[in-house]
Amino acid sequence: MKRWLSVVLAFGLGLILMPALVYGYIAYGRPPVSVSDAPFPMEKQAVRVALHKRIDQEMEQSPLQPTPENLVAGAKIYRSDCAFCHGLPSTRSDAGRNMFPSAPQLWVSHKAGIVGVSDDPVGETYWRVKNGIRLTGMPAYQKVLSVEQMWQVSLLLSKANEPMSEELRAILVEQK
Repeated sequence: MKRWLSVVLAFGLGLILMPALVYGYIAYGRPPVSVSDAPFPMEKQAVRVALHKRIDQEMEQSPLQPTPENLVAGAKIYRSDCAFCHGLPSTRSDAGRNMFPSAPQLWVSHKAGIVGVSDDPVGETYWRVKNGIRLTGMPAYQKVLSVEQMWQVSLLLSKANEPMSEELRAILVEQK
């Protein structure tokens, strides 16, 4: 009986003490709020799991095909609305590299030679463009771009690992 009472008291004390400690840490401590601060332990993993689950549940199929016209339209949108943070094929973005978390450079080869998000389903990229991602600097474009424009830029990014046409190169490769 005594042991059971000790367990109940310890649990009750924990229920009271934990919120007080969290509040004290936030109110008087130094939680990581600056881009230069180290993240909380397991912060990336916790957010990544929830994000991927949500995308898996809400991902749509593209109503558009990656025609040359749609890719050119996507390149123009990318150049004006995305390149500042995500870079161009010829230039990485200083702004994107200095965000937390850093904005992925979508024309740079990463794991196993994959360029940008070209290995992701186009519907996943569309979800990210449409909805944005909290606390990353990635805005939601659903009130800025039309549905067609969001699909066009998503289709373009799905082809980032493929050779570019001259027309796309003229739009996306910075002129020196």
